Amino acid sequence: MRADRVFAYGATAGLLGDLILGDPRRGHPVAAFGRAAGAVERVLWRDHRGWGALHTAVCVGGVVSLAWAAGSLVRPSRTASVALTAAATWAVVGGTSLGREARVVGRSLQAGDVEGARERLPHLCGRDPQALDSDGIARAVVESVAENTSDAVVGALVWGALGGVPGLVGFRAVNTLDAMVGHRSARYRRYGWASARLDDLAGWPGARLTAVLAAVAGDDPRGAVRAWRADAGRHPSPNAGPVEASFAGALGVRLGGTLSYGGRVEHRPVLNGEDGRAVGVHDIERAVRLSRRVTWLALGVSVAGRLLANTNTKRNAKGLAS
Repeated sequence: MRADRVFAYGATAGLLGDLILGDPRRGHPVAAFGRAAGAVERVLWRDHRGWGALHTAVCVGGVVSLAWAAGSLVRPSRTASVALTAAATWAVVGGTSLGREARVVGRSLQAGDVEGARERLPHLCGRDPQALDSDGIARAVVESVAENTSDAVVGALVWGALGGVPGLVGFRAVNTLDAMVGHRSARYRRYGWASARLDDLAGWPGARLTAVLAAVAGDDPRGAVRAWRADAGRHPSPNAGPVEASFAGALGVRLGGTLSYGGRVEHRPVLNGEDGRAVGVHDIERAVRLSRRVTWLALGVSVAGRLLANTNTKRNAKGLAS
């Protein structure tokens, strides 16, 4: 079976598996990678960019190498190749769990249980929940759904289309490392520099595709494009900016503003500030539904891109042969 069809069948099966099963409660492969990366960090950590780059190379390179070896092992079997791609897709995407956690927070807010929502918010993002009221929690959830649609779903599908199983797991490894060491704390400002920069590079195509698809699938396509063009560049993250701005415009809400991480207050630009309204609790469900639509559109685009690339490669090969 051709590699493009293996990806098409396997990625579709993997997304369906995520839709039906969500993330495993125990023994998640990403959690196992996190423990292994933590063990490598304990050996290599120095307050130096070079040692951090070595940590990134060892962790990401090791996972990609294992994935490549597994793919080579099963390549003679069509069924095994599709199954491996499906398993890898299911392991690295997290759209269903993302939506589930967002809805749990939303239900707590609807019931007036702000404390319960605060307790649950850390499952979605690293903000200080005690500093947020009901509207602030709702805004944090919508922003997390937007950003993680790119990081936990679309980016993985893009790299899966480009690199098969190694692309799928490699992207998730980069994204996980960035979450572990890529922040600007005293311990990781230098050591996590390579992981953060690699995550910016790896996330670039998926973030732009997510922003485009949010505009296509949202309630206000023009508003999404307008917010993206006007506000994305003012966001401190080169990838979260386009995604959050496009979601803000598509949903007709304002995102961004003051937030707190680990006791550190940040004043981020307001996204879609001129045309959007304040985020309400009901916008959490709207964001989850938009995320789901973006997910399936991203699968279609990734599969179509892989098929088209294979067709062009064959056509060019025939042209050279003639």
